[in-house]
Amino acid sequence: MEPLRFIRVFIDLFLFFVILSNCEAHDSDSSYVTCGSLVKLLNTRHNVRLHSHDVKYGSGSGQQSVTGVESADDANSYWRIRGKPNSPCQRGALIKCGQSIRITHMKTGRNLHTHHFSSPLSNNQEVSAFGENGEGDDLDIWSVQCPGTHWERDDAVRFKHVGTDVFLSVTGEQYGHPIRGQREVHGMPSPSPHNYWKVMEGVFIQPSSEPTRHDEL
Repeated sequence: MEPLRFIRVFIDLFLFFVILSNCEAHDSDSSYVTCGSLVKLLNTRHNVRLHSHDVKYGSGSGQQSVTGVESADDANSYWRIRGKPNSPCQRGALIKCGQSIRITHMKTGRNLHTHHFSSPLSNNQEVSAFGENGEGDDLDIWSVQCPGTHWERDDAVRFKHVGTDVFLSVTGEQYGHPIRGQREVHGMPSPSPHNYWKVMEGVFIQPSSEPTRHDEL
């Protein structure tokens, strides 16, 4: 392995274990998704996990691509649940149904994003990863659509984009080279079975014992 690549892999692993040391395991007593948690999200219709990597679209916005993958053990499928830029949620706070959040890719620090570009395969709305070090713009904000009061780990939920009103979706189109077999993730204007997601693997921030403390997430 080349020295620079080895160093980058080592840093990625170090950061991941630092995150693990500050989180609780998925099998804890808590049954809710909390602010700051690190999760993988499974599309329940197509059985693929939300994924990104430092590969840019060759058309549309040219931003970092977002796809769906069948593999359950790919570290590029971890996303952090965060608050809005000017309204950070309290670390460990339960996420309310209808709450606006950001979903930030762990390895690249870019936010789940959509905008008025056509997606490459289905001609729906392109979904990308955008920003640097967790900071992007107003088109990084999604609303959690769930059936109860708070987002429970067992819920199948929808993510509705606050800026353009589309739903985060997968309809099955597959890419060729260089991301062969990965599915297109895009925005659809209407709710459908293609836009349900469920938390799978993950590490979860414990509910805070200090309700007055707020962390920038």
